[in-house]
Amino acid sequence: MRTEFLEALERASKPEELTKDDLTVLISADKEESAELFRLADQVRSRVMGDEVHLRGVIEFSNYCRKNCLYCGLRRDNSALLRYRMKPDEIIEGARRAAGLGCRTVVLQSGEDGFYSAQMLAEVVFRIKKELDVAVTLSVGDRSREEYALFKEAGADRYLLKHETCDAKLFAELRPGTSLKGRLKRLRWLRELGYQVGSGNMVGLPGQTAETLAGDIILMREMEVEMAGIGPFIPNKQTPLGSCKGGTLEMTLKTLAAARLALPCVHLPATTAVATIHPSGRVKALQCGANVIMPNITPLKYRESYLIYPDKIGLNDTPEESYSRVVNTVLSAGRSISRGYGHSLKYERKCAGI
Repeated sequence: MRTEFLEALERASKPEELTKDDLTVLISADKEESAELFRLADQVRSRVMGDEVHLRGVIEFSNYCRKNCLYCGLRRDNSALLRYRMKPDEIIEGARRAAGLGCRTVVLQSGEDGFYSAQMLAEVVFRIKKELDVAVTLSVGDRSREEYALFKEAGADRYLLKHETCDAKLFAELRPGTSLKGRLKRLRWLRELGYQVGSGNMVGLPGQTAETLAGDIILMREMEVEMAGIGPFIPNKQTPLGSCKGGTLEMTLKTLAAARLALPCVHLPATTAVATIHPSGRVKALQCGANVIMPNITPLKYRESYLIYPDKIGLNDTPEESYSRVVNTVLSAGRSISRGYGHSLKYERKCAGI
């Protein structure tokens, strides 16, 4: 193994001292080095986060989007996509279904759809929190600070807003009309409002390097995120990037493992995307530092239309089948299902008065 790789691993005992150069070295690991990287990431995950896997039930309630991101199948100009919107009562029924299956967190996710006013979404959150014993995560994109505040007042616990890439030029190219600066400003708002904040990045974007991926991890450490969604870029033929090469499982796992070393207390999901590019993707991710999975609780009739990327797993599964598959995945990885809310360690310690 390279001397610089071993030195970076040694510095991982103090994650705050891992530099961008260290993370670049780890993400550039060869096959032999990768095995050691994965082993250490799994050790850190077990020691800090435990062996339980948190299940977050995702409800994809609208595939309308006002944005025109080059990589996303929900982009405004994709006329081939059959659009849908779930009614508030449908969303709440989906949350009941998720809770009934055993999910202690419900994730309400959509494209950036202005049809749903802040008041409408706040009412949905309020009703879910009043009726069900669950945490609520929102993932509805760019909103005003006032709207984020309204969601928080209604009871939302967390907000997921992925930064996608730390490369400001690449961000602007991939997301026309937006800027990395604007996204980071919103992430700061969410922190100031008291949310548990999630961000994340894609692996394998055109023009991306190992150094860029290291920068993504450093950025998330600086933002003190509580969750980091790291998954492969999967090209969609209905987008301008449809002919590009996608992210690989190997690079995704190395980035995930490096993130676990630099962010030991952060929740890291084994994403649906990593399971889409490899049948054992989720199990492998769980063995490289991941401790969260998000079973799809979206009603079956809508699933085929929420296609950010093609060939997404589970399109023909009912919510019950999706949940069951995830449980079997966790058990096959030698892990157990958490029955807690899966709040961030910082939040739990604060609530306990530590």
